[in-house]
Amino acid sequence: MTDHILVERQGAIQIIRMNRPDKKNALTRAMYAKMSKALAEGDADPAIRVHVFLGVSGAFSSGNDLADFMVVATGGEGGTEVWDFLMALARAEKPMVSGVDGIAVGIGTTLNLHCDLTFATPRTMFRTPFVDLGLVPEAGSSLLAPQILGRQGAFALLGLGEAFSAERAKASGLIYAVVEENELEASVLAAAGQIAAKPPQALKIALDLMRGSREELVARIGQESEYFRERLKSDEARAALMAFMTRKRAGN
Repeated sequence: MTDHILVERQGAIQIIRMNRPDKKNALTRAMYAKMSKALAEGDADPAIRVHVFLGVSGAFSSGNDLADFMVVATGGEGGTEVWDFLMALARAEKPMVSGVDGIAVGIGTTLNLHCDLTFATPRTMFRTPFVDLGLVPEAGSSLLAPQILGRQGAFALLGLGEAFSAERAKASGLIYAVVEENELEASVLAAAGQIAAKPPQALKIALDLMRGSREELVARIGQESEYFRERLKSDEARAALMAFMTRKRAGN
């Protein structure tokens, strides 16, 4: 449903809000497609100077909607919307700021690796259970996480699938600041407003210098996606996904 992604503009700030609270912001292919469109349109509009990602109270995102992924895992096709969004993140021309509250699983964590500032609340937990599901890291996280967290921190996050508290995430450089729940959106929008007020050409040059070449990141996302698609159709991943969904239905 298109109302699961709300796109709003406040002056020079474009807000992309994941809005599927009943499913803890599990992302469907339609939601990915709408976020890709918003990024592209915001980048093309000179009136927009910064993108903001937000979720709902208690849930930034619980990750991919597993029903979508089970279609692929059981022999169906599709899923290009996911990779289109990941490429849009990698190629985004304007600064990105995120505000994370509560659940941040899978893409709910890796999206923030692309952001220039991330604020999170004390109750936020970051986790990437890719390997536990028989899959591999995505969104360029196998490249970005070691750069940000160091090799062992990245392995703890991506390999062991350890949950990172907001404080641990801040200490490791994954996020910028920890703020209270009732201050999150105000803090995010205040930072976005500061960014939007900067001289745009100078800021773009500075941002490009800090990000470096996008080609390595784009190539890594492509490499990850090939492995991800292969793994999604593997017996190992199918068994892990089915076991997870069975536990979920049982309430465990």
